[in-house]
Order: sequence, then structure tokens, then C-alpha cells
Amino acid sequence: MTPSRPYLLRGIYDWLIHNEQTPYLLVDVEAEGVIVPLEHVQDGKIILNISLTATRDLELTNDGVSFNARFGGKPMVVNVPIMATLALYSKENGRGMMFPEETGDNDPLSPDPTRGKDEPPKKPHLTLVK
Repeated sequence: MTPSRPYLLRGIYDWLIHNEQTPYLLVDVEAEGVIVPLEHVQDGKIILNISLTATRDLELTNDGVSFNARFGGKPMVVNVPIMATLALYSKENGRGMMFPEETGDNDPLSPDPTRGKDEPPKKPHLTLVK
């Protein structure tokens, strides 16, 4: 299956915008392909305001996040590969989501890969409550 992160990112972004919140993106700067203003990096990470007023030409694709912005008055094209996105949350109240680590086929929404292959899946059961 494809990674769930781009879909979660777009969903959380839309939810934050709909609720008139400022979306902040936490990025792992050490990941391959990241292009961000290095003067704002702290401990290998950067927090980017990706609101509609702070960015131009914002794209949230399956491959990553890209936009144009100004940092210290200087224009810059920012590029963040999807696997370098660590969290998306609201500036105002901190609500949002930390993205779980995904490696290859190990999608966090998939069944537990540590469960034995010979072990049958547990059957769901319902209880009637009167």
C-alpha cells in the first residue's frame, strides 16, 4: 500500500484551515531532499507556517510539501519530501498530529506486522447491550 502520511497531512491541513487555525509543519531537516532556510533550523528540525497568508503556490502532494515564501524578506522555494514531515499542528492550540514512522510497507494503518503469520486474525465480536 502507499504511505498514509500524505493523506493524513492533507486531511489535518484542511481541518485546521476550516477551523481558522494557523497550520505549523514540523520538518526533519536532515532528511534527503529538504530545502528550507537553514538559518532557522534548531536541533535538525524547523517549524514552518504553511498558512495561506504565509505561503504562495502551496502544494500538498503525495510526494511532499512545496511552496514559495519569504524568510527575512528574501524569497525562497521550500521543498519538503513527505517522509521529512514529522507533524502538522495548530499554532493557536497545539492540536494536530505527529506522524508515525513509516518504512516501506510498514504503514501505521496496516495490521501489526509482528503478529505471527500462522496465527489466524481475531474475529470481531459484538455484544448486545439492553
